[in-house]
Amino acid sequence: MTATRNDIDFHLVQSLRRGDHTAFEKLFRRYARKLFSFSVSYLKHEDEAEEIVQEVFSRIWANRESLREDTSFQSYLFTIAFNAVKKTFNENARANRFKLEIVDALDEESSATDYEQHYQLVIRKLDQFIAEMPEKRRQIFVWRKKESKSVKQIAGEMNISVKTVENQITEAMKYLKERFNKELPEDLILLYFYLQKSMVD
Repeated sequence: MTATRNDIDFHLVQSLRRGDHTAFEKLFRRYARKLFSFSVSYLKHEDEAEEIVQEVFSRIWANRESLREDTSFQSYLFTIAFNAVKKTFNENARANRFKLEIVDALDEESSATDYEQHYQLVIRKLDQFIAEMPEKRRQIFVWRKKESKSVKQIAGEMNISVKTVENQITEAMKYLKERFNKELPEDLILLYFYLQKSMVD
């Protein structure tokens, strides 16, 4: 009698729970390609889909001793993958919102071609300038602008005062204005609105 997929999975999961790396490799070969196809169908990026597959199987190995034998292993895998896909979507959305703020800061009178060129240049310069900030200031700025954390939350996580956070943000914005003014033509300066709007909750 031919063993069903569930039967095979059941025995492999039993072995995996005991730390059998061969069983883990067999499960990886059985499902990695399917998880990749599933992930790339949502994300449209192969690199991100590969990261999802690695994340899923890393979690499987790390939690191998607590794997349940009375549920579908395949369903469990795809549930983890789907949650990871949603997490990636959310992370990408935060990053895109941050970049869209920069796009909105560009000259509204620009042509479509100029707009795209300006956007790409500003984004590259912005990433460069942020990376060159002192570590503490860079972390505060990224948390506030890219991850939308509140000033109070940042202060609590870094064990510093709210005033210190506000001062670091002010210095970061001042630094960015100076760098853009110095290195980019007048019409490519990051919008005054972007750098000057309130960042204090």
